[in-house]
Amino acid sequence: MKRKVTLKQIAKELDVSVSTVSKALRNSKEISLDTRSKVQAFAKLYNYRPNNIALSLKNKRTKTIGVIIPEIVHHFFSKVISGIEKEANNRGYNVIIGLSNESFDKEVINIEMLANGSIDGFILSVAKETLLLQDYHHFYETINQGMPIVMFDRVVNEIACDKVVVDDKLGSKKAVAKLIESGCENIALITTKDYVNVGKLRTQGYLEALEEHKIEPKASLIIKAEENKDKEVEIETLEKEISALLEKEKAIDGIFAVNELYAITAMKIAINKGYKIPEDISIIAFTDGVLSKHAIPSLSTISQHAVEMGEKSATMLIDKLEELTDEEEYQTQVINTTLIERDTTR
Repeated sequence: MKRKVTLKQIAKELDVSVSTVSKALRNSKEISLDTRSKVQAFAKLYNYRPNNIALSLKNKRTKTIGVIIPEIVHHFFSKVISGIEKEANNRGYNVIIGLSNESFDKEVINIEMLANGSIDGFILSVAKETLLLQDYHHFYETINQGMPIVMFDRVVNEIACDKVVVDDKLGSKKAVAKLIESGCENIALITTKDYVNVGKLRTQGYLEALEEHKIEPKASLIIKAEENKDKEVEIETLEKEISALLEKEKAIDGIFAVNELYAITAMKIAINKGYKIPEDISIIAFTDGVLSKHAIPSLSTISQHAVEMGEKSATMLIDKLEELTDEEEYQTQVINTTLIERDTTR
């Protein structure tokens, strides 16, 4: 009897990436004909089937939810999980956590593994590499085979599923407006590359706030951080960019960062260069976590209400599983943000 293989095993056997195997099985022209032929022949030989989830369909529920997050150490994601578990447990469901580590391959593997009879549906925030590659086949396959997905925070608009997001653009406008109203005129932005949808929306909010207050945006005041799978390397690179920015742009009197790690990195460098916070430079970050509260000085932030986001995500998924909502209708719930003023703003 032929053994059943996974994408990961095929990739290992043929010494290629999971992404290459996935695309080859879909006959993508991005992959050479020779590689496509090898992958498809191997998959056929070992009877590969994507996302075999028959055991967990409507007639055989596991009462378990799969949650896939990009990072485990990020306070925001831990609070979302807390909200998911609270609502799931109240309704008699268990939760299994998977970690993508911002990797497309790991995200695909996690979905394949958990969808194979272990869980009833997914709650997930999309990995940065998946957003960069724009390869969403694993979401389509899962949904098409009867397993619902709820996306939160980082979502893919093209995927027909329920979503829970915050108003990233409006939250950023609140933050930048606060800086302007406290007297800042040269506000730097530390953000992500535009392929990360939340970073793109927060950048748009920054630009719109400047425009509404008749301040001309300057490209020289914007840092778009380079992603690196090694976080230490990523932060070292960002530190160099921030340091160079403060050396070059002496008039900077405000900084808005799209997450608290970027903001605290900027604050550390500014203090080391002799700036007083907030007298010389005021700083606000999107996301409100442990770092913000315990930094010295404590960091002003935009709160995303992560626990509420988790609770709503779980409610939407369980309602779908229990057929309390139409399985063909999808909604996007938008959670309002809150400005929390601490010691880095005037």
